[in-house]
Amino acid sequence: MDAIRIVDLYDLTHTRAAEMLMGCEYPWEALGLIGETVKKIGESLPQDAYDHPAEHVWIAKSASVAPTASITGPCVIGENTEVRPGAFIRGNVLVGDGAVVGNSSELKNCILFDGVQVPHYNYVGDSILGYKAHMGAGSITSNVKGDKKNVVVHGEQVYETGKKKFGAMLGDFAEIGCNSVLNPGTIIGRDSQVYPLSSVRGVVPARCIVKGERGVIKKHD
Repeated sequence: MDAIRIVDLYDLTHTRAAEMLMGCEYPWEALGLIGETVKKIGESLPQDAYDHPAEHVWIAKSASVAPTASITGPCVIGENTEVRPGAFIRGNVLVGDGAVVGNSSELKNCILFDGVQVPHYNYVGDSILGYKAHMGAGSITSNVKGDKKNVVVHGEQVYETGKKKFGAMLGDFAEIGCNSVLNPGTIIGRDSQVYPLSSVRGVVPARCIVKGERGVIKKHD
């Protein structure tokens, strides 16, 4: 059975969006709820710990944000997070604590759990990245199909998402190699790894390694 439910992929103690996510079974159900959830979270944050530099933008005082970063709300930047030069945050974005949003990386309608790293030239759109997930330099989530039809998830069965825009769901500790493309509707299980220069679609089970054209293998204990 495909392990692609929220409870299969994520430890919800590592995100401020836990309450919203607990109300969903599959992670793509949360995509349309991110914007309002970010606003709700932002309005509840302690004013002594967060700056509020623009409408619907909250940035932890302990975060480091480069002057050349562009941040549009709704957006929350968590504690001890680093936003590097040229980062482009386009709204409906929740970044957890201790995360890294790197130079020239672009985020749009996504949730980054605590400890997530998207440090170099990444695009993350309509996606959820679990606790300590990491995307290597140049790796991206592709969030719209070429034929512009709704995205489906191809696992042991076909899951109709009803979403035209849906990038990727990365489970906790997922590791994506440099210059890889996660095609629309990709789900990477907990603690799985994708080799560099891979093009991935469908469901990758937990604790597996995607070796490009050589296929998917289970990790050794």
